Amino acid sequence: MENKTFLRNVLGIATFCILLYWGLQNMDRVGGFLGTVAGLLMPFLIGAAMAFILNVPMRAIETHLPQKLQRAHRGISLVITLAGVIGVVMVVSLLVLPQLQNTVQTIAARMPAFWAQAQEWANELMIRYPELADWLSDAGNLNLRNVTQQVMDWLKNGGLALVGNTVTAATGIISGFVNFFIAFIFAIYLLFQKETLGRQGRMLLFAWMRPEHAEKVLEVLRLANKTFSNFLSGQCLEACILGALFAVGMLLFRMPYVLLVSVLVAVTALIPVFGAFIGCFVGAFLILIQNPTQAVVFVILFLVIQQIEGNLIYPRVVGSSVGLPSVWVLTGVTLGGSMFGVVGMLVMIPLCSVLYSLLRTATRERLRSRGVEKAKYMLAPAAPAKKAPAQPPKTAKKK
Repeated sequence: MENKTFLRNVLGIATFCILLYWGLQNMDRVGGFLGTVAGLLMPFLIGAAMAFILNVPMRAIETHLPQKLQRAHRGISLVITLAGVIGVVMVVSLLVLPQLQNTVQTIAARMPAFWAQAQEWANELMIRYPELADWLSDAGNLNLRNVTQQVMDWLKNGGLALVGNTVTAATGIISGFVNFFIAFIFAIYLLFQKETLGRQGRMLLFAWMRPEHAEKVLEVLRLANKTFSNFLSGQCLEACILGALFAVGMLLFRMPYVLLVSVLVAVTALIPVFGAFIGCFVGAFLILIQNPTQAVVFVILFLVIQQIEGNLIYPRVVGSSVGLPSVWVLTGVTLGGSMFGVVGMLVMIPLCSVLYSLLRTATRERLRSRGVEKAKYMLAPAAPAKKAPAQPPKTAKKK
C-alpha cells in the first residue's frame, strides 16, 4: 500500500513537471488558449460579479420583509433591488447630465479667453528669457516638419486603416452590449437559485474531498463572502460620505460645479486610496477654467477632507469591515492596479484581507502547537529611565 502511494506521488510530480516544462516552452500557445477561454467565460464572470454585488442589498431587504410574503421574498427583494439601482442611476443621470452639458458649453465659451491669457503669459516668459524663445522656435520648426510628414503619410496609407478601425470599434460595441445582456440574465438566474447552487457545490466538495478538507474550503469561502460583502458596503458608504463632505464644503465656499464635482468625487472614491485623487484632479481642472483662485481653494479643501476621511472615516467604515492594516491596504491597491487595473484595485483589498486572516489564524495555531509563549514574539516594553540621584540641598555659606 505504501509503495502504491509512493508511486502515485512520484507519477503526479513527474506529470506536473512535464506539463510545466511544456507550458514554459509554449508560452504563446498557452497564453492564446487562456485568452480564448477567458473571452468565452467573460459574460459569466461579469454576471457572477453582478450577482454578488446585487446580493448585498437584496439580502438586507429580504430580512426586513414580513413573514406573510415568505414565498415571494426572493422575487420581491430582487425587484426592489433592481428598481433601486436603476432609480439611483436615473436620478444621478438626470441631475448630472444637464450640468455636464452646461459645463462643456461653459468651458468651450471660456477656452478662447483662457488660451489668450496663456499666450500672454507665454509671451511675457519669452521676453524675459530670449534663449528659451530661440530653443522653442528651432524645436517648433522641426516638430512642424515631422508632423506634416506624418500627416501626409497617413493620408496616403491610413485611410483604409481608419475604415477598418471604425468597423472594429462598432463590432466591439455590439459585442459588449450582447455580453452585458448575457451577464445580466445569468446574474438573475444566480440570484434566484443561489441556495440550490450552494447546495450542489457543497455536495461536490464532500463527494470528492475528505470531510475535513471540505470543511476547510467552506470555511475559507464563508470568510471570503463575508469580507467581500463588508468591503463592498463599506466602500459605497464611504464614497457617499466623501461626496457629501465635498458638496457641503464647496457650497460653503460658493464654488462652481458643486453637484458635478461632488458626484464625480463620490464615484471615483469607489476606487480605494487613489480614486479620490482622480476626482480632485478633474474637479480642480474644471474650476480652474472658471476661477483659478477657487481652484487653489478647492485643492486645499480636498487636502483637508482627505485627512479627515483617511484618519477618521475610512478606518472606521472600511478598515474595520475588512480588518486589514493600512500598510497592506496600500500594498494590495498598488499591486492590484499594476496587474489588473481598476478591477484589481477593487478586488485586491478584500482578497488580501482573506489571505491575511488565514495566515494570521494559521500562524497563531502553529505557535500554540509549538508551545511558543506570547512574550517571546511581542515587543518588549521599554526599560524605565533611571532617575538621577537626588542632590542634597545646598546650604548658604556663613559669612
